[in-house]
Amino acid sequence: MGVCLRMVLFLVVLALGIGSNGVNGEVSSSTLRNISRINMEGPYLGIIVPNSFEMNPLLQSGSFVADHKFPYLDFSGRRFRIGRLENEKVIIVMTGLSMLNAGIATQLLLSLFKVKGVLHYGIAGNANPQLQIGDVTIPQFWAHAGLWNWQRYGDGPENELPLESNGDYTRKIGYLNFSDYNNCTKCKKSSENLLNNVWYQPEEIFPVKGIPEQRQHAFWVPVNKHYFAIAERVQGLKLGGCVNATCLQRNPMVVRVQRGISSNIFVDNKAYRQFLNSKFNATAIDMETAAVALVCHQQKMPFIAFRSLSDLAGGGSALSNEAAVFATLAAQNAVDVLLGFISLLSS
Repeated sequence: MGVCLRMVLFLVVLALGIGSNGVNGEVSSSTLRNISRINMEGPYLGIIVPNSFEMNPLLQSGSFVADHKFPYLDFSGRRFRIGRLENEKVIIVMTGLSMLNAGIATQLLLSLFKVKGVLHYGIAGNANPQLQIGDVTIPQFWAHAGLWNWQRYGDGPENELPLESNGDYTRKIGYLNFSDYNNCTKCKKSSENLLNNVWYQPEEIFPVKGIPEQRQHAFWVPVNKHYFAIAERVQGLKLGGCVNATCLQRNPMVVRVQRGISSNIFVDNKAYRQFLNSKFNATAIDMETAAVALVCHQQKMPFIAFRSLSDLAGGGSALSNEAAVFATLAAQNAVDVLLGFISLLSS
């Protein structure tokens, strides 16, 4: 975030009421002073992680050294942990589940602190039949696939969507036809479905250097080119492949892939998994990364994500989701890749 924008934010929070007790959205003077002192030691790499079971392996790894003056700052329901990883100063924040939580935590991180780049990691479902549980994916592009225009029954691809002429919605990205997934899909006769079609939509974005209130649109958001190039050198990293006595068929690997998908949906459905892979060439499926990517994209902040595959998103056993067994292994592998990347970044 630019110096001018950070100064504006500082003045705004000042106007909200310095010296107050922090109620009604006000920010206390002591919190503002601490933020200022923390930023004097920056810039930092921002480390964003969805949940505690994904964050704990990093905090317990021995690689993270908390700052002795300001080990953390609590703000607006989030704990921002200040310290070092490898040779980099970092601020770690846990978002919580979902796109909304991820977006809020990311925006707070970038608005409050002097950050030079954002690294996001966690576990994900796997939509790519060429990869296995335990592999760590590094997608080049991310998209939010949960923003839809749900088309009325009777209309089809040739029919304009409501408000499409205003530029609010589009048919350019594509759609999911529910009748393709009826139980009688294998029947020779066609069968309609009252749910009809949902059309995937891009997000409205408002770039930090754009004109206020003048929207732009984004569906596929790229990670930082420099970060993605460095990530190629992490691909030879050795990863864990066993949980107690249960081991994977081959050793997990780190792989750069083309695309990842996020939405407020836990995907445990074989048909939708196959659709996301065939339609969008998606590999990693999660519930947060695209939100982090979209905020960073609007704030012109370098960003990359590492998502370790914990389950097959419904494409495996019919008895249970594999994440119950392999989530801890996947989380540890994601942490190992994060640390390997930071080591290369600072070398």
